Amino acid sequence: MNDAAKLIGLIRRGESESVEFKETFNREALEAVCAFANTAGGMLLIGISDRGQVNGIQTGKEILKDWANQISQGTGLHPSIEIVHVKGKEVTAIRVPESRIKPVMFHGKAYKRSGSITRQMNMEELTHLALTSVGVTWDEVPEVRATIADISMAKVKTFVRLVSVTGRRPIPPWTSATELLEKLELLRKKRPTRAAILPFGKNPQKFYLQAVVKAGRFRGETLVVDDREIEGTLFEQVEGAMNYFRERLKTRFEMTGKPQRKVIWEYPLDALREGVINAVCHRDYLCNGHTEIRIYDRQLMLWNPGGLPTGISLAMLRERHPSVPRNRLIANVLFYAGLIEQWGSGIQKMNGECETLGLPKPKFEEVMGFRVTFGKNAVRATDQVPTKYRSIRDKNLGKRRIKFFKHVHNPKTFDR
Repeated sequence: MNDAAKLIGLIRRGESESVEFKETFNREALEAVCAFANTAGGMLLIGISDRGQVNGIQTGKEILKDWANQISQGTGLHPSIEIVHVKGKEVTAIRVPESRIKPVMFHGKAYKRSGSITRQMNMEELTHLALTSVGVTWDEVPEVRATIADISMAKVKTFVRLVSVTGRRPIPPWTSATELLEKLELLRKKRPTRAAILPFGKNPQKFYLQAVVKAGRFRGETLVVDDREIEGTLFEQVEGAMNYFRERLKTRFEMTGKPQRKVIWEYPLDALREGVINAVCHRDYLCNGHTEIRIYDRQLMLWNPGGLPTGISLAMLRERHPSVPRNRLIANVLFYAGLIEQWGSGIQKMNGECETLGLPKPKFEEVMGFRVTFGKNAVRATDQVPTKYRSIRDKNLGKRRIKFFKHVHNPKTFDR
């Protein structure tokens, strides 16, 4: 397939994260080049309208040389530029590879692709990009405001006991708490990293006010029935969230023929635990928002600041996918303690738990961060009907409601 045929295919599919159309070469074109370099690379097609109409553009060696100079002076990049004839017209294709050194700036600003849109990056995104470009995650950075005295050695010893139970990392019995932290890379030159403070700190919120879980019960979008702010270490936040679920979620009992009845929760607790663990492990701690738990009448949401980690898409979540932790050292700690797996199996576990209860699979969305929604099946009219409508004598129901119950409970109603 020649270049013209390939371009026609790209044009038909429209603009995307890796393809941008421009009718002329202008400032917006330079911003798109910068964005491609900061994201995953892409192609800028000059001479194509936003709607994909091939208008063509007259160029020559001097014009292409001028464009190359503008790109080089404005961004420091040297993409390939070539003229391709499409439908009898000249289209200029600028192929931009992903830059190995980020962020790439244009006139003091950095841009990225978000779907088919080029937008300026904020300070949080710039920080992430700078860390990623040198192979460092946020939690690996030493906390300059903290000392070893800010770490609870009792919590580290509790962690050692958890690790010995899981068997995921052998720890010699003579290993001290300080030595263990050093081996796990949680201490750097005797100073604790952020990954040491969040799971083992005496008061993690002293350093990271945003590192809390806010839980609430809602009636509608604005009426909060009750709420709770869950602080402490990441382990304590997970257990605090589970306690909130146990206090607020409904239960029913199922007779199994055994002495004890089986308790069926409104939502599967194991799936909720998996969701909360993933939230505190993979959340973007550079964001000022909190991890949120919102319980509504018909759904439960886990809402995290920050989108998915780089390298993971919503489409990948629906299939088996590699584990790409945003906070590598925190993920290691939770893995050794037996709270998470390292093979991207958490989504499948949540799906399976919900299906076992006959509930729909959780819904995953990137909405002002990352959101997981646990839902219920659609309400049927018969779900609200008492098994014996004749027993209804409550005067507050009224004649119309009694008539409704009689109607829906009549088998002939649904025989049509």
